[in-house]
Amino acid sequence: MGSLKRHSNDELHDVANGYDGSVPDVEKVVAEIDNTDIILERLGLEPKMKKTIGPVGILCTGFNICNSWVALAATLVVGIEQGGSVTVIYGMIVTLVALGCSAATMAELASVYPTAGGPYHWTSILAPASASRVLSYACAALNIFGWLSICSSVTIQPGQFIQAIRIFEDPNTEAPTWTYFLFFQATNILVLVHNIFAQRRTTWIHDVGFVFSLTCFFVILVTCVSRATSFNSSDFVWTNFVNSSGWSSSAVVFLTGMANPNFIYSGIDGAVHLAEEVTDATKTVPRALFSTILIGFVTAFTFAIAMLYTINDFDKVLENATGVPIYEIWLQATRSRVAATIFVVALLLIALFALNACQEVASRLTWAFARDNALLGSSSLASVHPRLQVPVWSLIVNATVIFIIGCIYLGSSSAFNAFIGSGLLLQQCSFAFPAGLLLWHRRSSTVLPPTRGLRLGIMGWIANIVTLLFAPFITIMYSFPVELPVTGSSMNYTSAVIGVMVIFAILNWFLYARKKYSGPRLPEM
Repeated sequence: MGSLKRHSNDELHDVANGYDGSVPDVEKVVAEIDNTDIILERLGLEPKMKKTIGPVGILCTGFNICNSWVALAATLVVGIEQGGSVTVIYGMIVTLVALGCSAATMAELASVYPTAGGPYHWTSILAPASASRVLSYACAALNIFGWLSICSSVTIQPGQFIQAIRIFEDPNTEAPTWTYFLFFQATNILVLVHNIFAQRRTTWIHDVGFVFSLTCFFVILVTCVSRATSFNSSDFVWTNFVNSSGWSSSAVVFLTGMANPNFIYSGIDGAVHLAEEVTDATKTVPRALFSTILIGFVTAFTFAIAMLYTINDFDKVLENATGVPIYEIWLQATRSRVAATIFVVALLLIALFALNACQEVASRLTWAFARDNALLGSSSLASVHPRLQVPVWSLIVNATVIFIIGCIYLGSSSAFNAFIGSGLLLQQCSFAFPAGLLLWHRRSSTVLPPTRGLRLGIMGWIANIVTLLFAPFITIMYSFPVELPVTGSSMNYTSAVIGVMVIFAILNWFLYARKKYSGPRLPEM
């Protein structure tokens, strides 16, 4: 591991203030030394990041990434088209259970091993020595590509909102593909510059984003409900099922359409990857994960019900020329063009807050992988700028990849949409690796010491099993075409996109990582 320093057992003995060896070393580190750096060094990792994020800051950052009610606003109409309100409402409940289990699995592991690598580091620690490198490398590749997908999906949104406002104000306005491309790249560069030069001096920006998002949620909710002149029936909101997809099975329609409510938890592992910059990470990261799940569901579920009740003319929503259907829903509910436009401007600002957090988190994952010497150029990617205190090269490389992904949008919006749509199943598959390995260990005290801060008990078994099973389930269902018969435009290209990702991961493995990569391990394992 190069210049990496490992603590000897004698050093750990001194730090532990008289530890007598009666419990395993990992228990000693977690229970008696509430110090992330000591845990990292015990795992063979070199701490480089200053701890500038407090318990409130990490909660705000995690929420800003998911921004569940905003994610639902962006996909609400698509969800209604692919199964009606049943898919939206009950799909969110399914997602709450499944991603709640994933969050619980990660929270428990983070209470023991708070590292920036998150799922792939846990995989490296938990896997048998003979398979540790391969399994953890695969998990890391899935996680990194998932985060690049998430960043790309958020980067496109500000441009879409700006163009929607222009078209709304002047329906004759043309919005060629290249204009969205330019907005995409400008947004990417703007947030990159902030992350490099201003992030450490403006850590409060995540708190502002959190407060702004929740304030907008309440204002929009109250305004739409109070200004609406009529409401849909409860049957429409709670029992309306639509199947115009061509699939004969309603179950298939529901399960493929569930990808839309699933977006409310896109990037749920965000807090995990900032663990090395958080004070008291073994406690604050698990709290941030659970808080994001809870606040996200409450806001998204409430928002969905309110919007479904206030839609007056759904056909008009589908025919909306702006490309942002929620615009028309807000117009119908408020009966005010100004109010609807202000709400869309609010979404634009929230998207910028979200992208700022996404770029920050994604860079830490790339940085952690480079610190483990897994990427070409690892020596540069793993460096932290001494004055700016951020991994500058990891930020730049990620932004460059996102720039290239934006170029794909110029050639094929279908390929671009397939890439950003793959993020959900990629992140879930990365969560499944450590969950499965915990089950393989039978949740032994060797890997989950009884003195850890978060003990799930029997619920841990349930959380791990659900997390593991949900990954292959959505990998299959989210790869189905949403319409039959399949045409070039309705084809689901997710599997093709993932195939390309696999090729890149394999090339990097054989060209570099196979000889260089080494993930964290416990000395006694």
